Amino acid sequence: MNTIQKLGHAGHDTRYTLYLIIVACAGWALASYDVNLLVLALPEIAKSLSISEYGLGVLGFFVYGAQFIVTLFVGYGMDRYGRKTMWMICMSGTALFTGMTCFVHNFWELVAVRALASGLAYSELAVSITIVNEQLPAKNRGLLYSIVQGGWPLGVFLASGVYLAFGGLGWRFVFLLGVIPVLAVMLGRIFIKESERFEHEKARQQEEGTKAGLKDLFLKAGDMRRQLTILSLGWISYGASYVATNFYITYWLTTHKGFTSHQASGLMLASGGAGFFFYVGGGWLGERIGRKTVVVWSAALVAPLSLIFLYAQADWLIVIDYFFLYQITNGVWSAAGYAYQSESFPTRIRGTAVGFLAAMLVLGFVTGSVLWTIMSGFGNPTMTWLVVAVFGSLGMWITALLRPIAPGQDLELTAS
Repeated sequence: MNTIQKLGHAGHDTRYTLYLIIVACAGWALASYDVNLLVLALPEIAKSLSISEYGLGVLGFFVYGAQFIVTLFVGYGMDRYGRKTMWMICMSGTALFTGMTCFVHNFWELVAVRALASGLAYSELAVSITIVNEQLPAKNRGLLYSIVQGGWPLGVFLASGVYLAFGGLGWRFVFLLGVIPVLAVMLGRIFIKESERFEHEKARQQEEGTKAGLKDLFLKAGDMRRQLTILSLGWISYGASYVATNFYITYWLTTHKGFTSHQASGLMLASGGAGFFFYVGGGWLGERIGRKTVVVWSAALVAPLSLIFLYAQADWLIVIDYFFLYQITNGVWSAAGYAYQSESFPTRIRGTAVGFLAAMLVLGFVTGSVLWTIMSGFGNPTMTWLVVAVFGSLGMWITALLRPIAPGQDLELTAS
């Protein structure tokens, strides 16, 4: 059996595969927990520290900026120092700065701590995509990884539950409490193995006296650069439209659709609760019809569903339409899309590429936020939704130009 065949059989230890999936899912859930805990606690934090609405905007800018920069460095670090090393750094940093949130006393301390906590928590995504997909068996790799991605809605539930149960004790206590499960996941990760593919690639580079070159990804014309360009544009567009359909959605429901805060929260809770199963469903569908096909059809559905949502008047139609819009823009797109990312690039540059694409998603969030702010200034809510949610999502259609990758192949056969 040659080296590639041996690597292709990595992850066939069923017990270890199950352990890897559970630990990775828990880590992504806790990253989600950290990010969403800030959203839930923000009104109380703003009141406690006397932060203005302008100040909240500045906080968001630094949080997004940290996510962008940290993810780029983590992506490069994976190819240079190892996937497991960066995974532990991300989780350790998240635990440290999540806990430190309870000790901040002014605005700039909050900015510094939350920027680092959110940046490291978000970087969890890039490392998870890389290390988990490299160790899963080729058969049903996308389906198995979709379970890991399902950790995001689980984190939303965890944050909501903890805040409901302990919010009365103050936001500082809630953040301090969040350190405990993060430390538990760090302990579990001690037993995770480094990717055999990465170790083999590093050994090859040392033997040949070469290093993974960024020029292979960004400067050299060919399939890798084409894939990176198309995926980058698709993810920027996705992130921009996501701002309207996910970040500002409760505001839109209560302000323009006549929903009460309780009704809007109920819709989000129901959508998020079902979200885990749509993540797994998206992974399953990708194994059957191909991940590119799932990504392209997801991209095609966002604009029409967003348009229906804009003009729908009946509550039942708004609820049904948004439920499916949420699932398409979360579980289905992500389950297939992130597994496809891991299959698009070779091991020597996979971490850098996936980290770069994660940063492009953040760039999409920033773009959508800026567009939303600019359009809101014109005082035309319909035009704001059309520009950000509907037109903003049209760039996702560029994914139709991606090359198809048949599911069930070893990673050495899916990437150039």
